[in-house]
Amino acid sequence: MRRAVATRPHTYLRKPSVADAEEFVARVAESEHLEPWAFPPADVGAFRQWLTRGERHEIEQFLVCSREDDGIAGFVNLNGIQRGAVQRATAGWAALSPYVGRGHLTDGVSMAIEVAFTQMRLHRFEADIQPGNERSRALARRCGLRLEGYSPRLVLVDGDWRDHERWAVNAEDWRAARRS
Repeated sequence: MRRAVATRPHTYLRKPSVADAEEFVARVAESEHLEPWAFPPADVGAFRQWLTRGERHEIEQFLVCSREDDGIAGFVNLNGIQRGAVQRATAGWAALSPYVGRGHLTDGVSMAIEVAFTQMRLHRFEADIQPGNERSRALARRCGLRLEGYSPRLVLVDGDWRDHERWAVNAEDWRAARRS
């Protein structure tokens, strides 16, 4: 287990590094399920650009890793981090083959929420999900996010402006759910 930010029995969350490029790109190449929902870096150059983007203060990037073999099982990005009176971030995530359906991404998103509320001291954790992406919608529900609204043509994905649902959880509701 390398440089864990958070851990669960089968999964851990860590920051990505240049050394992850080849494994990450290989996992993306194996992950045919990503399209049309997500288009993560698919070559080493794009991965390096993605890492550079993560150096900005309004972005946090995490790799979701299997504790069994330290393999990269997915990723969670916290984008558009806002401070001041808002204190929120919008997450994006994806599971990578061969780890799809094994619970690692649910663990990873849950840990990212915990990091957002405890270490980063954010107040809201949000996700914009395309309405047809049933797996992400189900994952959001499992992690305690609630559907809050619908935004037509919200995000440019693969050259098209796509509709998205807005899902969120705030720190108070997350803490209350953990206590019960």
